[in-house]
Amino acid sequence: MLKTRVITALILLAILLPILYFDYFPAFAMVVLVFFAAGAWECFRLFKSPRPAVWAVVWTLAFSVILFFSGLPSVRPLYVLCVVLWAIRFVPALGLGLPKAEVFANRLLNGTYMLSILGCFVAIVDLFQRSPLYLLSVMAVVWVADIGAYFSGKGFGRHKLAPSISPGKSWEGAIGGWLAVLVISAAVAMSVGLGETFQLRLYDRWGWLGFVAALSVMVVASVVGDLFESQLKRRAGMKDSSNLLPGHGGVLDRIDALIPVLPLAALIDLWLAAA
Repeated sequence: MLKTRVITALILLAILLPILYFDYFPAFAMVVLVFFAAGAWECFRLFKSPRPAVWAVVWTLAFSVILFFSGLPSVRPLYVLCVVLWAIRFVPALGLGLPKAEVFANRLLNGTYMLSILGCFVAIVDLFQRSPLYLLSVMAVVWVADIGAYFSGKGFGRHKLAPSISPGKSWEGAIGGWLAVLVISAAVAMSVGLGETFQLRLYDRWGWLGFVAALSVMVVASVVGDLFESQLKRRAGMKDSSNLLPGHGGVLDRIDALIPVLPLAALIDLWLAAA
């Protein structure tokens, strides 16, 4: 399994790193479309929707129109909608549970989750257009939180965070991930010559208090995104969202924590630009 994971990771890096390094938008947009289509297909499978491939094509065509024709500024209000949906629908679902797969409420939830995935990918493109480094600096918040939570949970985890949804997660792990994000982000913000990053921009505009507050909310959002997808998989009786990425599961398994975070980060970025 480890060998398979490494090979898959190396292939993905071989595709993504040159595109990011050369900042070539057409190639980036096509890769994003492919990942979006895969994530959409996985989403409809998790919700037990009939004809998931057909619905994935429909949503991918809609995303293509946004990407190549309507322009990102016209859909930036989607960021606000995504943040609201996570606050009033997806977070409560962690405590209240999910509707049964065959009822209308499940189809409605499917649509709202797809909207949040759409918002996530729109934000990816939006942040990339500022710079590839800027996009990576936002995504790194989630990656650092995940890595910090893993090692903190392994070493100190005693109190379960959500045992009925994801028994392996602990409060100690979540706190460790949060602290890791604050420490690494502070180091990035203070790094001379690194270039403009989300962390540096956040500190310059809002100071340390706003810096800590914004990153803390993003870490909480990443945990919620991870838990919600775990809840979907548990209801569907699936270990992974798919096997499209050998050794890593599916696309949603890799981006579940990013789905609520990236629209939030893009919204914060708009506020920073206006500050």
